[in-house]
Amino acid sequence: MSIDPSIREELAGYRRSIDNIDAALVHMLAERFRCTKAVGVLKAHHDLPPADPAREEYQIERLRRLAKDAHLDPDFAEKFLNFIIKEVIRHHEDIAADLKD
Repeated sequence: MSIDPSIREELAGYRRSIDNIDAALVHMLAERFRCTKAVGVLKAHHDLPPADPAREEYQIERLRRLAKDAHLDPDFAEKFLNFIIKEVIRHHEDIAADLKD
């Protein structure tokens, strides 16, 4: 199938933007996890639980509002944050276990 060169270039431009956004997302997630690791270490040193349900609930409500304001599906945003929260809790549990060893 032959694609019009102007359409091919427009598609390539969108794909370059997507690639740049994906790279930014990876770097933002890496920075977020550096911060949550520090929280996990602090919690472990002070025998605080890895999970904080009140904080998680607040963050989910906050992210849903942000998503709605940004015209992003709030359900998708919540699923994404829940995935991250689950991973953060797992890291916090690992950090606490390592300190006990």
